[in-house]
Amino acid sequence: MKIRTLIVDDEPLARQRLRNLLHADPEIDMVGECGNGQEALAALQHYHPDLMFLDVQMPVLDGFGVLEALGETSLPVIIFVTAHDRYALKAFEVHALDYLLKPFDKSRFADALKRAKDQVKKDRNGAVDQRLLDLLQERARGAQRLMVKSAGRVTFVRTEDIDWIEAAGNYVRLHAGKEDHLHRESMSGLEAKLDQKRFVRIHRSTIVNVERIHELQPAFHGDYIIILHNGTELALSRNYRDNLKSVL
Repeated sequence: MKIRTLIVDDEPLARQRLRNLLHADPEIDMVGECGNGQEALAALQHYHPDLMFLDVQMPVLDGFGVLEALGETSLPVIIFVTAHDRYALKAFEVHALDYLLKPFDKSRFADALKRAKDQVKKDRNGAVDQRLLDLLQERARGAQRLMVKSAGRVTFVRTEDIDWIEAAGNYVRLHAGKEDHLHRESMSGLEAKLDQKRFVRIHRSTIVNVERIHELQPAFHGDYIIILHNGTELALSRNYRDNLKSVL
């Protein structure tokens, strides 16, 4: 039986490179390509692939979000594809999950594909990889504190003390009571670390602690204004409204 394979990546050139590398393998049956997480969910339900190349960093619904939406019963063998993301790479290594770090060469790709094919052949009975479940459970628990470096000092910020977070170039700004902390981390990377029952992305540049929300006020064109207990007003984009709804 050929190995039904799905590619999920929001970068067309990345999808093309994977497609070209897979094309020559007689064991691979390419069933589809997806450019975002929503397309991936539909394709997974339709094609039931054995193997998936999954980009970690995608807008709105990232690779981890795709897996969490699926639950435990429909997970194929996965090779994660990611740009440099320290948290994701460490998590994959801890749980012995395979990944390709962009840009990767043919030799690294061939090694990852061979291991994945061996895993598929073992798991034809539909068993779910316990390593992957462990990773998802770890993400669901969320980080308890963040290590912030500034002016040669290291400060530990408890995540439960954070009211909201905003993007600041290559950094994020943590708003915790009367204190602000500039932390070198991407929004997607930090979002992956935080407790998803407490913190939710409400805008491409904003994450909020839902326990700090006091009121929602309608704005224009389906957007809302979120008012926190301390009076801070944040914009809830309609593109992220379902994120907040699912948590609340």
